[in-house]
Amino acid sequence: MSEAIERVEFNLAELEALLVRVREALGEDVYQKLRAVVTTLAYLTRLVEDKNTTIGRLRKLIFGARTEKRRNIFPETSAVTQSTAEDSTPAAGPTSAEDPAPGADAEPAPEGDPAKPKKKPKGHGRNGAAAYAGAPRIPISHPHLCPGDACPLCQAGKLYRLAQPRTLVCITGQAPLHATVLELEKLRCGLCGKVFTAEPPEGTQSEKYDASAASMIALLKYGSGLPFYRLEGLQASLQMPLPSSTQWDIVHACAQTLYPAYPELILQAAQGEVLYHDDTAMKILELMAGAPTEQGTGLDPSAERRAVFTTGILATREGVRIALFFTGPRHAGENLAQVLARRAAELDPPIQMCDAASRNMPKELQTILANCLSHGRRRFVDVVENFPQECRYVLDVLAEVYHTDALAKEQALSPDERLRLHQAHSGPRMQHLHQWLTEQIEQKKVEPNSGLGQAISYLLNHWQKLTLFLRVPGAPLDNNICEQALKRAILHRKNSLFYKTQNGAQVGDLFMSLIHTCRLGGVDPFAYLTELQNHAQELSRHPSQWMPWNYAATLQRLASAPAAPG
Repeated sequence: MSEAIERVEFNLAELEALLVRVREALGEDVYQKLRAVVTTLAYLTRLVEDKNTTIGRLRKLIFGARTEKRRNIFPETSAVTQSTAEDSTPAAGPTSAEDPAPGADAEPAPEGDPAKPKKKPKGHGRNGAAAYAGAPRIPISHPHLCPGDACPLCQAGKLYRLAQPRTLVCITGQAPLHATVLELEKLRCGLCGKVFTAEPPEGTQSEKYDASAASMIALLKYGSGLPFYRLEGLQASLQMPLPSSTQWDIVHACAQTLYPAYPELILQAAQGEVLYHDDTAMKILELMAGAPTEQGTGLDPSAERRAVFTTGILATREGVRIALFFTGPRHAGENLAQVLARRAAELDPPIQMCDAASRNMPKELQTILANCLSHGRRRFVDVVENFPQECRYVLDVLAEVYHTDALAKEQALSPDERLRLHQAHSGPRMQHLHQWLTEQIEQKKVEPNSGLGQAISYLLNHWQKLTLFLRVPGAPLDNNICEQALKRAILHRKNSLFYKTQNGAQVGDLFMSLIHTCRLGGVDPFAYLTELQNHAQELSRHPSQWMPWNYAATLQRLASAPAAPG
């Protein structure tokens, strides 16, 4: 029998300090790898100590989680089910013939039926000329022929121009930031020594780095997750040097110029009808070193909080979607409270969508609370291997609910129409599901402490908040849209690992908020950031007119305004 491994007590701070001491001897590459190993070990240790961590969850964290799509969970079934939820009910589950699902009585479409939707074939991945909207278009005339000339072949007809020309797409490679060196000729008088220098061409930028350079760096760093040092290496390999320290100076100065848009974006989000929010772990080295927390956090100075989070808040209002990011020691609920403090008093309470974590719901929030149905569904996905029949029933019911919601989006229904649709089709199914869940616990058909029992308890404990979409117009089913937005912060964390200072985190929050809000609205973030810099004075005076969804109209209005007298 092998000897027991000696247990050594340590904490992450001690290991961090040890690694810093040997950093020079190991080299930067080895140091970063060891640091990642130590951080992973500490994280796994905390997971193992957590009584709620299952072997399945640990396996997913180490080897990666499979997709939660139903067609992959139950590969023997089709991707889109046409059967009723009752058809998939386990023997112990409730059944009802009074609420057939849409299409439950329909015969399956025969092979080759034109009404049956056909699976879209895979494309070749190439884009046509119309996809390159940002590329300059250069018309090329025929070198010898013009419209109206006689046909050189038959000599009888006349040529006319076709509406659709032939297009050729020519793609070249270059550095993300391209430089042009102007060599201005200098002439010197041989007698008096006076030097005469040529003037730069008209329209030449006065600064070394123009607005588009700052926009590109910010978009690569905070929009695509490209760290400064990687961009530095890429630029150096193309002989266009751009040190990482210079990149920071550029985006920091740009952030100061664009700052008026950030509080205005927060103000607009505070008036939203639905506010989604969640957070993810982040690192700020300045706070990890024990520096005082940022001013204005609203935290109790006597409360010790070492954790750092990036909170994502996504607000929807009149068809506009706004993304906000906040990095610091505050939880998602505390950040949401700071945002809603700017909400107009005459507005009704908004719908708040989040998971059921207690830190998402501070007491001072005045909202209509909805919980994420995807979080409840995920608990059944985690235990589907051990309880396939029971989980299949729950997932089938939820699949029909999501199918109904997809129909509402496809038909562009109003919130009231969507509510009536869900009440007619999803309401009876959810009622049957609630009855089945209750029977499993009350009739002791499932062990309460098992994975299935805990998944059932989660749904029952939060049932009213999980089914708000059956009672309130516009209430969403889940928090997926916010989790998708948080991938911006997660991508930054994966590639850059951390923020060095609180100021750096605030710069990242500003750019991520503006860039992702642009993407949510189908606006070009590069053009938007550049125009804000070019109109910095107008932005400072009227920030509400320079939001991603209305700045184009503001530009048109400025372009059509009469010029001021000399």
